[in-house]
Amino acid sequence: MPDPAATPTARPACCGARRPAAAAANRPPTARAARAGSAEGMITLPGGPFLMGTDEPDGFPADGEGPVREVTLSPFRLDATAVTVAAFARFVAETGFVTEAERFGWSFVFQGHLSPRFVRRVTARRQVPGAAWWVAVDGADWAHPEGPRSGVRHRQNHPATQISWHDAAAYAAWAGKRLPTEAEWEFAARGGTSQQRYPWGPTLEPRGKHRCNVFQGRFPEEDTAADGFAGPCPVDAYAPNAYGFHNLLGNVWEWCADWFCPVWHAEARDATRTDPIGPVPHDDLDRGGRPGTDGRAGVVHGGFTHRVQKGGSYLCHASYCNRYRLGARTGNTPDSGTTNSGFRCAMDA
Repeated sequence: MPDPAATPTARPACCGARRPAAAAANRPPTARAARAGSAEGMITLPGGPFLMGTDEPDGFPADGEGPVREVTLSPFRLDATAVTVAAFARFVAETGFVTEAERFGWSFVFQGHLSPRFVRRVTARRQVPGAAWWVAVDGADWAHPEGPRSGVRHRQNHPATQISWHDAAAYAAWAGKRLPTEAEWEFAARGGTSQQRYPWGPTLEPRGKHRCNVFQGRFPEEDTAADGFAGPCPVDAYAPNAYGFHNLLGNVWEWCADWFCPVWHAEARDATRTDPIGPVPHDDLDRGGRPGTDGRAGVVHGGFTHRVQKGGSYLCHASYCNRYRLGARTGNTPDSGTTNSGFRCAMDA
């Protein structure tokens, strides 16, 4: 049987920039937002059964996209959009929270967003093996996504990026919310459809109309921005799906609560089919968004290194990483942030 703690073995995702070693996570702020637990800006979903995952032949089965399985969820709420720069800035201002990118002093930036002069000076030590378009840039963080000379003044309605899983979980706790499970995220993204490739149907650009922000052109050399964007776009830039959610595909990868495992969900049992919260390491029963001690959690004896991300990003391209599909998934280390990773929050209903 495959190693239950394995990471993706197929072609790496466009978000394949990962820190080589974990640091001690920030202690979550004890302060709470003045309106912590407010459902404003969230959509309530009734839950119920749906078909999760995909067995598409052009997908990435090594990521654990399949098997297609019926999963049943309890009612829940999910943010209609990804958390914005403006919202994250309020969190930082009220709590003094310091993100992991700030603590490390650097983070990953897509080379297409850096000046040619800077890129020419980049050494192999600052590039990601196998994904040289990712560059470790000193001073890159949520307020300076591409490095010290960049800023977010004119990106207030863009998704907050350079956010690690730990950062996202801290924000969610401050807001009186939590990160969504992978199953909740996919239920919301499907918008009531069954086994479609995209929320709007089987083709990426129906009738030639762009429905999400992904990479056009020659990856990674040239993004033609045929969809209007050569980088992150506003969180509500595209029409919502049938449930009212914006930009669940493309734009930025979104963190989920679950630990990443490509095989945990293959076996049909209550833990994997009813309100699944993902595998729970035996030494980490109270992480992952909810306590794992209620009998529904699949306790795996072993460590995990990655958390689930869903949705793809503006860097996904059919020639390399077509993970901008509803059933696609990837994982990244929980202390890693990039210019194409963000999040949204959930709550029990």
